[in-house]
Amino acid sequence: MTLLDGKKLNEKVAGELAAKIKKLDPKPKLVIIQVGDLAQSNAYIGRKIKFGEKIGAIVEHKRFPEKITQEELIGHIKIYDQNSSVHGIIVQMPLPKHIDKDAIIDAIDPAKDVDGLTSRNLKLLWENKTTNYSSSERRESRSSRQARTINAGFIPATTKGIISLLDEYKIPIEGQNVVIVGRSFLVGKPTFLAFLNRNATVTVCHRHTKNLAQITKSADILVFAAGKPNLIGKEHVSKNQVVIDVGINAIPNEDGPRHKLVGDVNFAEVSKIVKAISPVPGGAGPMTVASLFENLLEAHRYQNNS
Repeated sequence: MTLLDGKKLNEKVAGELAAKIKKLDPKPKLVIIQVGDLAQSNAYIGRKIKFGEKIGAIVEHKRFPEKITQEELIGHIKIYDQNSSVHGIIVQMPLPKHIDKDAIIDAIDPAKDVDGLTSRNLKLLWENKTTNYSSSERRESRSSRQARTINAGFIPATTKGIISLLDEYKIPIEGQNVVIVGRSFLVGKPTFLAFLNRNATVTVCHRHTKNLAQITKSADILVFAAGKPNLIGKEHVSKNQVVIDVGINAIPNEDGPRHKLVGDVNFAEVSKIVKAISPVPGGAGPMTVASLFENLLEAHRYQNNS
């Protein structure tokens, strides 16, 4: 069994990005916008800040009170959109219920949308136009016209991390049967498109899917992003499969800290059967962070004609 070590690949990507950023002036700058003070969001943001510091990027964390209005939040985003020293903007989810997350995401200039979640970037993913910005595109104006002129978009960070992990371990994608369990806006749907764009045959399953185990056992590559701890056991897998576990679930811990993190997959059972598997923690999570900053570097190149 091969362990798909996202932490190890994260370190490799960090070294590559640090070497590139060292040569850049100005340095790539990411703004992380947070509304409220959720502990889980704080933990995710902390990892991003730490990674950014390690590679020499600038990360600004802007926290707003939970009572902020949607219009006020969009106004702040627009200020960052127009600030040439800012190369990437992300909004940490979740947002309070009184704020429309789609309106907030689409307030971000697609050229600075390093999470790849604006309508423009998702359309480009749908059209399989997620290659690096070409030199001719980077010569376009860096004004507010960016949103209308970019012709290649960013792959959402978690999806990009999944693909990068498979590529690092030389696991073929083209022609493979891929089953994704989970159809979320953040992971399941963009990952479906990314695999399809790499010429895989893709099936998406969800809580209404009948005979789930029968479907998952027939796959070459399995991606689990349902957000249900230990949902997948030995009855769902077969030999020679590759398993990517995107689930991050906190469950009570009998020993040590109050909670521990587990994935959607019962690792102890499934790892004894399959050919390769990513752990939780230490698999897709670290690669989500690394991929976000790969997108930031690409955004910097586009905006600085480099």
